[in-house]
Amino acid sequence: MSTPDQARIAAPAASTGAEQPEVAPGTPAPSVTVKWSALTHVGRFRPNNEDAFLALNFDGHDVRYLGKTGEASLAGTDFVFAVSDGMGGANSGEFASRITVDRVTRLLPRGFRLSAAGMSSGFQDILLELFSEIHNDLLKLGYSYEECAGMGCTLSLCWFTPDWAYFGHIGDSRIYFLPRDGAMTQVSHDHSYVGKQRRNGTMNERQARSDPRRSALQQALGAGNQFIDPQIGAVGHRPGDRFLICSDGLVDGLWDREIEELIRTAPLEIANRSLAQHLVETAVQNSGRDNTTAIVIELLASLAT
Repeated sequence: MSTPDQARIAAPAASTGAEQPEVAPGTPAPSVTVKWSALTHVGRFRPNNEDAFLALNFDGHDVRYLGKTGEASLAGTDFVFAVSDGMGGANSGEFASRITVDRVTRLLPRGFRLSAAGMSSGFQDILLELFSEIHNDLLKLGYSYEECAGMGCTLSLCWFTPDWAYFGHIGDSRIYFLPRDGAMTQVSHDHSYVGKQRRNGTMNERQARSDPRRSALQQALGAGNQFIDPQIGAVGHRPGDRFLICSDGLVDGLWDREIEELIRTAPLEIANRSLAQHLVETAVQNSGRDNTTAIVIELLASLAT
């Protein structure tokens, strides 16, 4: 994978506008269409699915849940996609991930007014508050109910506005960015020992995949953690770019190079299957040891009429 292009991946507080393609004078302004596909699979060995995903859009008035596949204009509305992977005894991991995506639905749309006003610096505070509130909710449930003790989850979220994809992340689910004209980049940091070693350059992908500590998280929502430090950032998007949000089950079944190859070449091969279905089914076939979830988001250009 390439290193992040700092011209397009930045902290929200420093963002004043995305670098966009030049448009010839007199050419109609391009509008952006969001195309998405999502799928979650229990895997081949787990009795229940502790993964959950969310796809919705909202404006100043309404919040709309989206189906597993679809396509819609980004004009006048924001889109949010998220993946959460639960952990905990009994069914509490499944409970934690579903609570988390529900809280995102209730808490995030109130930030739409900042998006409409172009206040990019406000996104960092909104996302930090969102993660903090979810974390505190999970801790309270863990303290109050024995069956919820120690439950927690990851959360990887992308919030699409007309120029930027703002993201928040904690845990070892992942967010990948596939620019139209460059190599795939993992923009999220795995909050684990092996993730830190990979970022430091002391461990490669093969070593990380086989290390016995690969699933030991240093950061998660809930899970008895007193403090959290989620990763917040932004990517300036263009038509032709793609994003992938996935749980670690997908990574267990696919190497990074396979993920990029499947996404870039899949339209020629998958017929009536969606990109997310193609990725998830391939990963489950290769491994299937864990719940497996993927959301693929594509940004498409269409001329405004």
